[in-house]
Amino acid sequence: MIDANFISERIAKLRTAKNISARDMSLSLGQSQSYINNIENKKALPSMQMFLYICEYLDISPKDFFDDEINEPTTYNNAVNTFKSLSAKQLELFISLASEMK
Repeated sequence: MIDANFISERIAKLRTAKNISARDMSLSLGQSQSYINNIENKKALPSMQMFLYICEYLDISPKDFFDDEINEPTTYNNAVNTFKSLSAKQLELFISLASEMK
């Protein structure tokens, strides 16, 4: 179940993965310097509009935000888009290589 803790923790995880400070992210979103910090410390939640801005800022879709099995949504989406352009043989080769890396 998704709750306020999930939202706070997911924003923190995605932000730190991109090596962005909470202050820089807040200011880039046009908010006070403590805006993201307040969300991550569970003192506030973003409005729906701000949530969408946060997703855009992090270069992810809202769907990706809620899929916590994907640690790096931007990289994951880039990989998926690359896979879409591969031929069946190229895709089979990639899958074989990836299987060897497990």
